Amino acid sequence: MTQTIAPRVRTLVLLLLAAACALLAGAGPASAHAALTGSDPQQGAVVDKAPAQVSLTFSESVSMDDDSLRVLDPKGKRVDDGKPSGTGGTTYSVKLHAGLPDGTYTVTYQVVSADSHPVAGAYTFSVGAPSETSVSVSGQGAGGGFVGGLYGVGRYVSYAGFAVLVGGAAFVLACWPRGSGVRVVQRFVVSGWLALTAATLLLLLLRGSYTGSGKAADVFDLSLLGEVLQTKAGAALVSRLLLLAAAALFIAVLFGAYDKREDEEKKDLTFGLAVGGGVVAVGLAATWAMSEHASVGLQAALAMPVDVVHLIAVATWLGGLTALLVALYRAPADTPLPARAVRRFSRVAFGSVIALVATGTYQSWRQLGSWTAFTDTRYGQLLLVKIALVAVLVGAAYFSRRWTAQLAEAVPVIARQRGKERAGTAGDRGKAGAEASEQDRGGRKAALASQGGGKAAEKEAGKEGGPTAEKMSGKTSGKSSGKTAGKGDVTEKASGTAKGSGGSQRAAQLARQRAAVDAARQKRQRDSDPHRFGLRRSVLAEAGVAVVLLAVTTVLTQTEPGRTEEEAKAAGASSTAASTPGTGAVTLDMPFDTGGQNGKGVVRVELDPARVGANDLHLYVERPDGTAFDIPEVKVALTQEAKDIGPLPVAPDHITTGHWSASGVQIPMAGDWEVAVTVRTSDIDQVTLSKNAQIG
Repeated sequence: MTQTIAPRVRTLVLLLLAAACALLAGAGPASAHAALTGSDPQQGAVVDKAPAQVSLTFSESVSMDDDSLRVLDPKGKRVDDGKPSGTGGTTYSVKLHAGLPDGTYTVTYQVVSADSHPVAGAYTFSVGAPSETSVSVSGQGAGGGFVGGLYGVGRYVSYAGFAVLVGGAAFVLACWPRGSGVRVVQRFVVSGWLALTAATLLLLLLRGSYTGSGKAADVFDLSLLGEVLQTKAGAALVSRLLLLAAAALFIAVLFGAYDKREDEEKKDLTFGLAVGGGVVAVGLAATWAMSEHASVGLQAALAMPVDVVHLIAVATWLGGLTALLVALYRAPADTPLPARAVRRFSRVAFGSVIALVATGTYQSWRQLGSWTAFTDTRYGQLLLVKIALVAVLVGAAYFSRRWTAQLAEAVPVIARQRGKERAGTAGDRGKAGAEASEQDRGGRKAALASQGGGKAAEKEAGKEGGPTAEKMSGKTSGKSSGKTAGKGDVTEKASGTAKGSGGSQRAAQLARQRAAVDAARQKRQRDSDPHRFGLRRSVLAEAGVAVVLLAVTTVLTQTEPGRTEEEAKAAGASSTAASTPGTGAVTLDMPFDTGGQNGKGVVRVELDPARVGANDLHLYVERPDGTAFDIPEVKVALTQEAKDIGPLPVAPDHITTGHWSASGVQIPMAGDWEVAVTVRTSDIDQVTLSKNAQIG
């Protein structure tokens, strides 16, 4: 049976690893976790005169260097001063050279978001009138290419190593203390430590090129490595390496001093190891939580500890599951995995799933923000795949629990059968020993009889030969017998020694053979147990799904959160203040979130004809899914800061659901006007939004 299972296991593992690699290969470059939400001048804008600076606004804070924000003229020559700086909040600007001629200019940016992911892009604006440009803005991206792919693999290996290290150690301490002396379990946990350490070193070397040029030649650039060490991501990776040194000491104690203790003594040491290992595991998980998604955005102070709990729950479940699979398939016959260890892991896994669901629900709400983001964003779609895989994994775990219960019921019966078999084997050995003794005694009697017959023959031969013959024979036999007797004594001593050493070697060889036969018989009995066989199959299925689940999770961490993607889309729409040639109408879309119930939506302001004098203003309020809804109050104000005019209040009338209107809105002069909209969704929840519109 095991000869048939082994190829299937290898085939299934290879297929699952291929699926995981396909997911990682299809992930592409890391998506921007800080999205560009605004710019001045805007994308595609045509301005009358060259601006003094270019400003970019992102959805979260970013880090940049002298080359992060560049402005290029139509010939590709740089026309900025090379010193980008923050102007407050999430807006960054760079000053331009004076006296720039008319033409199309290209703005390129490559920054690192606060959650450690590279963000890159480009757009154009024109001065006077559009012109041809030699600068290409296509293919602008970050985190792609060979270095980006290798960085993604390193992230996957680091997550897998963390799960194997933490989950394997937890399985030994909480479920199977005797497993600390099993070589295959030791190798399993140590392999997790080695994988996490190697992946962390790889990520540290790749980090500079990954967030910069993307060239493989820059991987070993020491100056880039020095810059990486000064960033949040670099500090997190170095901290992880230091914690892995403490983890190495923990592993040495777990498989050294702990394994040599008796079962009663292990109980005292288990608590200390659990506390120390727990501290190291929390520290390792925090290196991800403090440098990635959880560290920025909404409720970061709460999101980071929740993320730590989430990571440890995943590692305990998936890593422990893989340790269980290794023990079921590779544990030696003299140290089989007991049923109580499987039952203990079942309870540990159940608690991990509860923690996983609770923390995952919070993280989903935080990263998505709306139900529509599940289907409208790539992050939401990947999250649906992850939820489906977790559901499949829980279903497989249900069958594993059933096999575990049946295995526990079958253990006493199997133990009694093995006891009878051992007793029968001992009886057979006793009978065989008695028969061998009888044969030995019979052989000795036959030898003595043969010696007696030889003496009688000699006497008979003496009588027949006569005196002369007797004398001659006496002389000859005396000489020869003396020599032969001397040789016989030496031969008997030598043969006795040889028989003694040969017998002990033979006995040792037989003992080894009997032990090997007993071990093979026990392994056959263990593998032939239908309950254990069913448990092995269900656990193998769980482990297979876990491999793909970990790959999806890795891709998910490199994908722009749904909340950020929707905000970027809304901001992109609101930044498009299109003017219709015939009427000059202006439309402004402004997303809002007051933080309360029904506090999210989009405000659309339409000014027609957007010229000096009387204008018609229409205001629409829609939910994120596009349906109109009413709010308690909405106010509009117009301001032109350049001429110190305003704010000019506008009180629109409610027309129908989600629609307000005001006619005869007077705009005294042309120029760049700020349109501010105050939205109140409850007695205490309100927010003021503003966008600029060009009035002709």
